[in-house]
Amino acid sequence: MAEKERLNMFCYQCSQTAKGTGCTVKGVCGKDATVARLQDNLLFAMKGITAYLYHARELGYTDTEIDAFLEHAFYATLTNVNFDAEEFIRLAVEAGEMNLRTMRLLKKAHIETYGEPEPTEVQTGTVKGRGIIVTGHGLKALEALLEQTEGTGINVYTHSELLPAHAYPKLKRYEHLVGNLGKAWFDQRKLFSKYPVAILGTSNCVLIPRDEYKDRMFTTGPARLPGVQHISEYDYTPVIEKAKSLPELEDERGEVVLTTGFSKSAILSQRDKIKQLVEEGKIRHFFLVGGCDAPLKKMEYYREFVQRLPRDTVVLTLGCGKFRFNDMNLGDIEGIPRLMDLGQCNDAIVAIEIADSLAELFGVGINELPLTLVLSWMEQKAVAILWSLLAIGMKGIYLGPILPAWVNDEILKVLRENYEIQLVSNPEEDIKHILS
Repeated sequence: MAEKERLNMFCYQCSQTAKGTGCTVKGVCGKDATVARLQDNLLFAMKGITAYLYHARELGYTDTEIDAFLEHAFYATLTNVNFDAEEFIRLAVEAGEMNLRTMRLLKKAHIETYGEPEPTEVQTGTVKGRGIIVTGHGLKALEALLEQTEGTGINVYTHSELLPAHAYPKLKRYEHLVGNLGKAWFDQRKLFSKYPVAILGTSNCVLIPRDEYKDRMFTTGPARLPGVQHISEYDYTPVIEKAKSLPELEDERGEVVLTTGFSKSAILSQRDKIKQLVEEGKIRHFFLVGGCDAPLKKMEYYREFVQRLPRDTVVLTLGCGKFRFNDMNLGDIEGIPRLMDLGQCNDAIVAIEIADSLAELFGVGINELPLTLVLSWMEQKAVAILWSLLAIGMKGIYLGPILPAWVNDEILKVLRENYEIQLVSNPEEDIKHILS
C-alpha cells in the first residue's frame, strides 16, 4: 500500500480515524505506531498466504495446519487483543514459515495436476484469428478455458503472471495456447484497449477497466470488477461467445521470444556443471532478481541492474518483476543460461529449494553461497514471501525501490540488525558492493 493511501485509513485498533500513518490515538487504545504497523504487516502477509492457499484449494489441496495458523493470527489482530510488538514479529516469522508450507502445497498441486515445468520458449505478438487474453494467477481457470476453446478456432494468450503456464506439459499441449501479450499487471488498460479480444481476469492484479473494453472483459474466481460480468464457476461460454463476436487479429508476431519454465529439476539436472563452473571461477555470482513490479520510474533500476551485471554472473527471476528485463538475451556460460525464469511469484519456493540444494552441493550454509537476492516490492504476496525468506535465515536481501508502507524507522532498524536488509541505491554501486 502506498504511503498516501494510508492517509485517513480506518484504525481497526480503536475505531478512530488515523490522521497519518500508523496509530495516532495511543491514549485511546494504548497501541503505538510500531504495533499498528506490525499488525498491518501480519495482515498483509496473511492475505498473501490466502491467495496461494486459494489456488491450491481450487485443485483439491488443503492443509489444516495452515488453516489453524490463519485462525490464530487473524484473531491476534482484533481490537485490544494484543499490544506486544515482539509477539507480532514472532507471528510474522511464523507467517513466513506458513507461507513456505503454502507455496510447497501449491507447487505440489501444480506439478501433480499439470506436470513439472520445463524450459519453454513463448512467442509474443499475435496469431491470425480471434482471441482471448487470460490474466492473473489461476492455472485452473486457464485450463478450463483451454478445454472449452479447443477446436473452436479461438487462440488463447497469457498475460503477466500467467506467462509460466506455457511451461507446464499438460497446458502446453493445447496448440491454441499461442503466446503471451503484454508485460506486468499495470499495462492492462493500454494492452486490453489495443487488442479486440475477450479478456478473462482470474485473480487479483486486475484493474478497473476502461469503457472501450469493459463489455468484453470477464472475471472469475476471487476477482470482481464494477460493470464486468463475473463467472462464478468454470463455464466460460460467455467469454467464448464474446470472442466469436469480435474481429480477427492479424498475424503480427513479436520480435521477442520469452523463455520460462526453469523448474528445480531443470536447474539441478545441471548441478555438476554448475559446481564445476563455480569452482573454476567461470560463474562468480548468482542473483535472484524479481518480485512485484509497479508503475514507477524507480523500477527502471531492475533493468539497469541486470544490464550492468558482469558476464560471469547468472540471474534467476520470478514474479512479474521479470518483465523489466526478461526480453534481454544474456547468453550463457558454457551451456548454463545466464537468465532463468522460475515462474510465478509463488515459485519463490523453487528458488529457496534450489538455494538449499546448492548449499548442500557446496557444503556451505545458505548465506555463504555466492547468491544475492534483489527484490522489487509491491503487494501482499511480497510481504508473505519476504517473511518466508527471513524465516529460513536468509540475510543481506536487497529491497526496493521503496520501502513497504508498514515499515518505520524502528522496524527498519530491527530488519537491518537481525536480517541485514539492504535498501537498493543505484545499480552500479550496489553491484560493486555485492561483488567486492
